[in-house]
Amino acid sequence: MAPNLVVLGAGVSGLTTALLLARSGDYNITIIAKHMPGDYDIEYASPWAGANYLPVATPGTPSETYERTTWPELAHLAESLPEAGVHFQETVIYRRAKDVGSATGDWFAELIKEDAWFRDVVPNFRILPKSELPDGIDGGTAFTSVCFNTALYLPWLTSQCLKHGVIVRRGIVSHIAEAANLHHTGKRADLVVNCTGLASLRLGGVEDSAVYPARGQIVLVRNDPGVMASVSGTDDSSDEATYIMHRAAGGGCILGGCLQKHNWESQPDPNMAIRIMRRCIELCPKLVPEGKGIEALSIIRHGVGLRPMRKGGPRVAKEVISGVDVVHNYGHGGYGYQTSYGAAQAAERLVRETCGSSRPRL
Repeated sequence: MAPNLVVLGAGVSGLTTALLLARSGDYNITIIAKHMPGDYDIEYASPWAGANYLPVATPGTPSETYERTTWPELAHLAESLPEAGVHFQETVIYRRAKDVGSATGDWFAELIKEDAWFRDVVPNFRILPKSELPDGIDGGTAFTSVCFNTALYLPWLTSQCLKHGVIVRRGIVSHIAEAANLHHTGKRADLVVNCTGLASLRLGGVEDSAVYPARGQIVLVRNDPGVMASVSGTDDSSDEATYIMHRAAGGGCILGGCLQKHNWESQPDPNMAIRIMRRCIELCPKLVPEGKGIEALSIIRHGVGLRPMRKGGPRVAKEVISGVDVVHNYGHGGYGYQTSYGAAQAAERLVRETCGSSRPRL
C-alpha cells in the first residue's frame, strides 16, 4: 500500500512539495490548508510575493543549494510552459556603498556582489560599466532572471497536483498532530509535511520561536518598465527598498518595497506607498511618460504581505511530534519561490527516508 501523506499548507512551498511527491506516484496525498490560491489574506504570503529569482543566500548554506537547484526548474517553466505564468526578465541590480550595514543592504549583501556565487547559474551575468550606472550608484550587475505571475502560478501548481492525484481540501488545525487525521481516505496519515510558513510560530506541536514576520508593502500597477531592477537601499529608511518587477501574462508590475522585521501590520501605509512610487520612477523613468510623476501610474491595488522569516534560515527537517512523523519545510522568508524546488526536493528525500514508498525507485 502507498503511504498516506498530508501536506499542511497551500503556499508555494506546500504546493511545490506536494507536486514533487505526487509526481513519483509513490504516495496518496492530501493537501490541507486554511487559505488556497485565489485567496488574498494577510496570513497567506504567497499571493503577495513579487515573485522572482534574485539569489540572496549565503554561500555554503542549505539556502544556496535550494536556490541553485531551483533555477533549472524555473528556466524550464519560462521556456516551455507559458501556462504556468513565468517569464524571463532582464534584470539589473544596483549597489550603493552607503547601504552597507542597513537592513536592506544586509538583505541584498550576496545579491549585489560583482563576484556573486550565482554568476555561473543565471544566464548573461555581467558587471555594469560606469557608463550604465545612474547617479548615486556605485556599482551594478545584470543578468537574465524570471518573474512569476502569482495569480496564475499558484493555481497552475494546484492544477498540476490535481493532475497527479492529489486531493485538495480546506481545513484549520490548531496542533500539527490533528492533520494526520484529515487524510482523504479517512485513515490516519503515515506522515505530515508541515509547510505552514509564518503559522509555524503558533502551530501546536511546532511553535517555532525562531519564526517571525518581515512586512513587505507593494504597489501593483499596469505600467510596463521594460526591465526588472533593484537597489541595495534608500535614503528614506534603512528598512525600505526599491525594486521593480513585471509579472508575466498581464499580471502587472510590482513596485516595492520594504523589509520591516517583526511588523505585523496588515494595512498599506499611504505615505510609504507614495515613497515607493516616487523611488521607482526615479530608478526607472520609463515607467511613466517623460516629465510625468506618480500621477501617471495606473494603480491596480496596494498590497501588504508578511514574509515568513526564520532566524538561522529555512527549516527542512524531520521529527516525531505527538507520535506523528513530520517533515518540515518552512521559514523561507522573502525567497520562497526561488528556493521552492530545491527545498521541496530536500523535503521529498526526508519523506522517503521516513516512510519509504510503495515501490522501489528506478
